[in-house]
Amino acid sequence: MVNFTPTEVERYHRQMMLPGFGEEAQRKLRQATVLVTGVGGLGGTAALYLAVAGVGRLILVRGGDLRLDDMNRQILMTDDWVGKPRVLKAKETLSAINPDVEIEAIPEYVTASNVDSLVLQADIALDCAHNFEERDLLNAACVRWRKPMVEAAMNGMEAYLTTIIPGETPCLSCLFPEKPEWDRRAFGVLGAVSGTLATLTALEAIKVITGLGKPLLSQLLTMDLGTLEFAKRRPYHDPHCPVCGNQ
Repeated sequence: MVNFTPTEVERYHRQMMLPGFGEEAQRKLRQATVLVTGVGGLGGTAALYLAVAGVGRLILVRGGDLRLDDMNRQILMTDDWVGKPRVLKAKETLSAINPDVEIEAIPEYVTASNVDSLVLQADIALDCAHNFEERDLLNAACVRWRKPMVEAAMNGMEAYLTTIIPGETPCLSCLFPEKPEWDRRAFGVLGAVSGTLATLTALEAIKVITGLGKPLLSQLLTMDLGTLEFAKRRPYHDPHCPVCGNQ
């Protein structure tokens, strides 16, 4: 049984007031380990809301250094950090905001050699990478080890979100057997767009961990933030999917 410190009780008091949440949901968050890949405008902002909600452990995975053109959306960063590994700054910022959260920062991209060890440490993964090579690797590992994954991506003013539960829902390969043309690093983006998707991504993870509300299972939420048009779609669960077809 996890006992909360007086500081934790005060810090999380407002969310523990929510009907159906309470101390039990907070305890589940405290005991959870969440893997976040692609710690940028999307993954970094999602990690922020998980940290302030009281997730016990965050594993942040992102290679590469901070660039100046990241600064319009990566809210964990500061200008003096340009040219340095961004995931290390993400850890520093999150630790300053909530020192009770254990944070591991891994300055690497998701690869075939590290993905299994990363997924095995986590209770749930957030797929926020900037390319489908990493996304496909994470999806396959989550299916292989039967770990839930929140899948979130954006392009320009458009975004999508879903939660994948191996054995229950379509996986990423079912959703995108052919990869979208916008699979690239350099695309136009407003920070408010990535931030909007990020908050929903964090909320999905919190719902899966705690049982609060109803996550997007076998539903793909599509968003056009330019027109504020939202739609829920039923993705096809391919029984012959090369990744999850035997689940």
